[in-house]
Amino acid sequence: MKAFTKLLVVGSIGAAFVAFQWSGPTLDPESLKGARVLVTGASAGIGEQMAYHLAGFGAQVVITARREKVLQQVVEKCQVLGAQKALYIAADMANPSDPERVVKFAVDKLGGLDYLVLNHIGPSPFAMWDGDVEHTRWLMQVNFLSYLQMAKTALPTLDQSKGSIVVVSSLLGKMCSPFVAPYTSTKFALNGFFGTLQHELAMQRSNVSITICILGLIDTDSAMEKVKGITNIQAWPASEAALHIITSGATQQTESYYPWFWYYGTLIRDWFPYFRDISIRYFYKY
Repeated sequence: MKAFTKLLVVGSIGAAFVAFQWSGPTLDPESLKGARVLVTGASAGIGEQMAYHLAGFGAQVVITARREKVLQQVVEKCQVLGAQKALYIAADMANPSDPERVVKFAVDKLGGLDYLVLNHIGPSPFAMWDGDVEHTRWLMQVNFLSYLQMAKTALPTLDQSKGSIVVVSSLLGKMCSPFVAPYTSTKFALNGFFGTLQHELAMQRSNVSITICILGLIDTDSAMEKVKGITNIQAWPASEAALHIITSGATQQTESYYPWFWYYGTLIRDWFPYFRDISIRYFYKY
């Protein structure tokens, strides 16, 4: 009887945990009304969709990417959707001076920041590594070092506003897969650095929270073009991923997964490494 009771308790806890992961925290749209948000990589894909969601919630939004004309179009749509303020600044995160410049622009125009959403990535081939070290070095600046520069610059104002840094990362920063060596290296670096910074800010009793969002394959145009004919892994909607990221940051989750079930993939990834690696390669054609 005692064994049955223990089993029942464990099962109930497991079911409750699965239910929580499935439903996730609830976003209060009012909490984002008037919020001052900087979103990077917002000319297309997930970043663009985040800008539209935030505009619909009545936030004040600054967006950035390289393509000025596209940014103008996104800002115009944000204004139509209800953003209290929508501004853009064109920048290239491969330029070491641009990350700091973008943050200072946002702080100046918005009078501070409540959310810094780090989402931008540089283009990288979906192919076996060809030995190009310089490309990986360049990608580290865009996908990793620029995130650190922006976080450093934004921390003082975020501390004043009790704000949040939201880092858009990837399942490829948790589990290695073929054809993405440079990209994967940047995402592992992001998870390691900002995971450590979470601890350090908590130990310092900082007012700043950090949310790391782990995404699976998302159906952005650029991602779909890269993986076409190479993998049959399911892709998930960019608009839903964008809302998940916003919700995770607004509710100050430490780490979140979209789709949610990938959490369990990372949880058991080291239990059976041989079968894990065979399974991963099964999804790719070469």
